[in-house]
Amino acid sequence: MSLEMPEIGKISPEAFAEYIYPHVGSPSPDLLVGPQSGVDIGVVRVAPGVVMAMTTDPVFVVPEYGWERAAWFAVHILTSDAATSGLTPRFMTVDLNLPLTMSTQDFAAFWTAWDKTVKDLGLTIVSGHTARYEGCHFPMVGGATVMSVGPETEYISTAMAKPGDVLLCTKGAAIEATGLIGATYGERVARELGEDVRRAADALFDQMTVVKDARVAASIGLRDQGVTAMHDATEGGVVGGVYEIAECSGLGVELNADAVLIRPEVKAVTDWVGIDPLISISEGTLLFTVRPDRMDAVTRALRDAGIDVMAIGRVLPADEGRWRLSAHGGREPLVHPRVDPFWAAFARLGAQS
Repeated sequence: MSLEMPEIGKISPEAFAEYIYPHVGSPSPDLLVGPQSGVDIGVVRVAPGVVMAMTTDPVFVVPEYGWERAAWFAVHILTSDAATSGLTPRFMTVDLNLPLTMSTQDFAAFWTAWDKTVKDLGLTIVSGHTARYEGCHFPMVGGATVMSVGPETEYISTAMAKPGDVLLCTKGAAIEATGLIGATYGERVARELGEDVRRAADALFDQMTVVKDARVAASIGLRDQGVTAMHDATEGGVVGGVYEIAECSGLGVELNADAVLIRPEVKAVTDWVGIDPLISISEGTLLFTVRPDRMDAVTRALRDAGIDVMAIGRVLPADEGRWRLSAHGGREPLVHPRVDPFWAAFARLGAQS
């Protein structure tokens, strides 16, 4: 084997290209968006002019957050990717492979909270599997698929950015990294960084979703009428997500790293654990590209909805390359981080507990 799997975290684009992409089942003329590293959704034609956009992710449940908060986060992780299609998420299938230690009472509380969250999002659960097994442990306790249905002319994907598009970002960097550390290790954050930082970091937990961001952005228009591509900035953070938009679209990009909002609590927490916020996991940060003449309308709609948004770069023709602008006017090649530093930092905190 010429490439090794990463020791932790999501498979690298290179490993995906070598091991997964050549082996993805039978071809179909109805597959419009297939498996691709960095693309949040797949899209299939289900009837003339009608498509279904789908995404699958782990069910990530942390009991220490309390069942209501844990279920909210798990559902929003799953639904956020689906929302980047520009279509409204509608249906969900759920596979729960639970640890033997989960009691009936705990499961009832968890599933009641799950049901409340999917109802709030307008989702319908259509099928699934639920069991307890040996060898299953929190937080990874299964997987789920979220589906959206709509006109074939009205979906978008990470791969549909166009040269000249403006690159925008909601909320800023390392939202998830900071929110998870604040929620999981709150007492230590308060002791090391102060109660104000702990409170602000914990509050970011409730921002770890792009469902609202994507819906508001899409409401202004898609493709030539507005937003051309959306991407949920998860592993690899803002830098990784921007690179993936360019890679999937086969284009160049210019990222102004200094334009990305780094909140005071994000800087405090990421400095404390020694990770770069720009390459750290950031569920809740929507990266998207928009036609220049629709940028003002999109940013105004997001701000009216109470969502921070900032222009952080532009999409370039492929032959102009991929660049990261830095302080004092520096310009260097934009490189995918490959391994997100959050996981190792989070594990170190757990080992010190």
